[in-house]
Amino acid sequence: MIYLRSKMMKKTLILGVISAVVFSCGNGLPEIAPTLKSEKLPHDSDDPAIWINHKNPEQSIVFGTDKDEIDGGVYALDLDGKIIKEKSLTGVSYPNNVDVEYGFKLNDSTKTDIMIFSEREKNQIRVYSVPDMKPLDNGGFKVFEDETDVEMKRPMGVSIYKNPSTEEISVFVSRKAGPTEGYLYQYALVSDSLGVHSNLLRKMGTFSGQKEIEAIAVDDELGFVYFSDEGVGIRKYHADPKKGNKEIALFGTDHFKDDIEGIAIATYANGEGFIIVSNQQNHSFNIFKRSDNSFVKEINLGTIETDGCDVITTPLGKKYPNGLFVSMNDEQDFFFHALDSLKLK
Repeated sequence: MIYLRSKMMKKTLILGVISAVVFSCGNGLPEIAPTLKSEKLPHDSDDPAIWINHKNPEQSIVFGTDKDEIDGGVYALDLDGKIIKEKSLTGVSYPNNVDVEYGFKLNDSTKTDIMIFSEREKNQIRVYSVPDMKPLDNGGFKVFEDETDVEMKRPMGVSIYKNPSTEEISVFVSRKAGPTEGYLYQYALVSDSLGVHSNLLRKMGTFSGQKEIEAIAVDDELGFVYFSDEGVGIRKYHADPKKGNKEIALFGTDHFKDDIEGIAIATYANGEGFIIVSNQQNHSFNIFKRSDNSFVKEINLGTIETDGCDVITTPLGKKYPNGLFVSMNDEQDFFFHALDSLKLK
């Protein structure tokens, strides 16, 4: 009888420990299971960007960064989450964030889609054409060159802006550390007979001084740039430098547990849509209206401590008939969700 009671007490203790662990890691929200999980990357997955193959949507590519100081990479994944080796880049010095854009003008007769990512340990950003994966930057464009503090030269977030009126393309870059004003730099990308160049357009963006700023997302159509001031909220500015550097809004201040991270913008007609932001330490995502930035809801997609995420509302075949949401998971992989499953609309 004593032996049986001892076994029961031990079992109860074990179950209690397991329950405590599950409760401490959970957020109390029902989990929306992913459509699939990607292959694991070698080191430390961080940020995805979805490139749409407009000629054959089912051949679209998800690019995902893999952080390592010596052999980091930007891996190309197909829509089944499998690594496409011939389109993946390795030997990169700590790539952080990645973004894509369409129709960059190389000359009067040639345009190409591009991918840009930050290479933190070399204090630069890289620019490649997509889908042929050819470098356009002669080895990289240095950023934050006027800074004397080495920590303030190390890039993290990147997001590309294409002005819908002029079709000019520029890139916003954030960093590991920075001042309370001018934390982000915006660089124009231009091409001439000598090749592609980056030119500093402006320094912008308020920083609270808490934590850091990594995640950036640009709404080309509406002309806004958003970035996560990780300990405070999401800041909103005009993406076009000609419209000034005044902050338009600060929102989400009451909806995050800790570390406001990756931002993705789901765009629909007539300015409708949603801004999806990683609530990192709560292992969830907060959703805000694109139109007025009001809070909609919080969802659990099963990921652990998500850094970066991306979304498109374009149909990508039978598996993703109304779009795709991709988010980083802290187990060296990415979760793919058919956009319908998020029940945004």
